[in-house]
Amino acid sequence: MKLPRDLAGRELARAPEKAFGYQVTRETGSHLRVTTQVNGQQLVTIPDYPSLRVGTLAAILDEVGTHFQLERADVVQRVFGE
Repeated sequence: MKLPRDLAGRELARAPEKAFGYQVTRETGSHLRVTTQVNGQQLVTIPDYPSLRVGTLAAILDEVGTHFQLERADVVQRVFGE
């Protein structure tokens, strides 16, 4: 499954809220920190850029997938519903 292009950091910070329970807990400079308590606590830092690079997006989704023991394609499916 293809990763979305031209996705802003803020959009990505809000996207996994329903699927995985992440919420923005901190904003420092040009980065956002999202936290979930599901399956134990996990913190993920997301750059607050107008457009995330594909590699950065893939790394963030891999981090979420590792925490929930899911493949990246499953995370993309749950978060973006594509």
